[in-house]
Amino acid sequence: MQIFLDTADVKEIRELASLGLVDGITTNPSLVAKEGRPFPEIVDEIIRIVDGPISLEVVSTDAQGMLAEARDLAKIHANVVVKIPLIGEGMKAVRQLALEGIKTNVTLCFSPSQALLAAKAGAGYISPFVGRLDDISHVGMDLVRQIVTIYRNYGYPTKVLAASLRNPLHFVEAAMAGAHVCTMPPAVLRQLLKHPLTDIGLEKFLADWRKVPKVS
Repeated sequence: MQIFLDTADVKEIRELASLGLVDGITTNPSLVAKEGRPFPEIVDEIIRIVDGPISLEVVSTDAQGMLAEARDLAKIHANVVVKIPLIGEGMKAVRQLALEGIKTNVTLCFSPSQALLAAKAGAGYISPFVGRLDDISHVGMDLVRQIVTIYRNYGYPTKVLAASLRNPLHFVEAAMAGAHVCTMPPAVLRQLLKHPLTDIGLEKFLADWRKVPKVS
């Protein structure tokens, strides 16, 4: 399973990419706006750090506008994947972009029927938003399981990208469900590395090592 970072914070991306665990990046207009920097500047830096899929989102809501934006974004770098919202106009754009060989990540998916339609339209990735469903008392991970099953039933090549992951349990459940990718904020990736028994065990080893007689 691939791990993507869901952020536009270049400093965080650089630091966590150095661990060798980051396969790609997902962004959205909200994440970019938080940085208070020009969009092209941020994208240029991200591409230099991570050699993997970089999801950049369109902001138009009509098919022609999405297509124009998507073509411009795709010209930036071969690793760019264009994020398209899961709406009717978005499906028109996804279909055409698939014909043009432009990779897409269909975002804001909240139902298995939406996911099936996105795959039929030719989406490269589908992004079910787990945490946002949990927020309204739905089990978000159930959606990931349903999508994985449906895609396997019909042989769709669309990759399931579990998004809006809020904690390590989401990560583990997505992996068990068969998601191809998990995208998460930097804080969640850091949590995945931590376990109290690891810390206790390391401290015990180091304490014992300090007791070993040194050569005089």
